[in-house]
Amino acid sequence: MGTVSALLVSDLHLSPSRPDTTDAFLGLLAGQARAASEFYILGDLFDYWTGDEVLDDPSVRPVVEALAALARGGTQVSFMHGNRDFLVGQRFADATGARLLPDPLLVDLDGVPTLLLHGDTLCTEDEGYNRFRAVVRDPAWQRAFLARPLDERLAEARRLRAISEHEKQSKPSEIMDVTPSEVFRVLRAHGYARMVHGHTHRPGVHRHPVDGRWCERRVLPDWQGRATGLVARDGRLQPF
Repeated sequence: MGTVSALLVSDLHLSPSRPDTTDAFLGLLAGQARAASEFYILGDLFDYWTGDEVLDDPSVRPVVEALAALARGGTQVSFMHGNRDFLVGQRFADATGARLLPDPLLVDLDGVPTLLLHGDTLCTEDEGYNRFRAVVRDPAWQRAFLARPLDERLAEARRLRAISEHEKQSKPSEIMDVTPSEVFRVLRAHGYARMVHGHTHRPGVHRHPVDGRWCERRVLPDWQGRATGLVARDGRLQPF
C-alpha cells in the first residue's frame, strides 16, 4: 500500500450541534491519522471560533486533547485558517501541538510540489464576502473584537453566521465557486504546482491547461457526519 505521507482535511465545521461529525473526527485522529507523517487541516475545522478562550469549552476540549495526542505520537499536525476559524491563535497551537500555516503554502508531498490553500481567496467574484474578509482579517479589527467579552463575541459570531447563511440563498452559485482566472494566476505564481483546497464544498478533481501545462486541482470535501479527505501516498492523492 505504501507509506502514508499525509492526510488532508478541511471544512469539518465542528459544532456542539453536530456531535456525529466531532465523533468522526475523533475516530480519525485515534485511528488512520496515526499512520501519517503529516496531518493537514486546511481551514474551517470549527464552525466559528471567537478566540482561544474557547479552548476551555467542554465541547472543544476533546478535540484539542485528541490533536495533542496525535502530535505527541509523532504526526506533524498543521492548521491553516479558514473563513470561519480565522481567529484561531497561538494558544490553540500550543495546546494541540499544531503549527499554524500561512495561506497559501507550497509543500513537497512525496516529491510532488503541492500548493495548499483554504480556497476562499480563489473566489474573487464573491465581492460581498471579500469585503467582509478584508475587514475581519485586519489585525486592528481582530484586536478590538478579541477585547470584547466572550459572550458578546459569541453572539456576534452567531449573528454573522445567520447573515451568511441567508445571503447564500440569494447569491448565484457560480460566484461562490473559484474564479478560473485566479486559479490560473495562482498556479503560475507557484510554478504550476498541484493545488489542494477546500472552502467551496464542491469536492472533485480538476485538470487545468495553464500555459501549455496540465495542472491538477483537488477540492476537499466538507464533512457531514463522516470522516473524509485526501490521503497522500507514493506521490498520489486519493480519497479516504
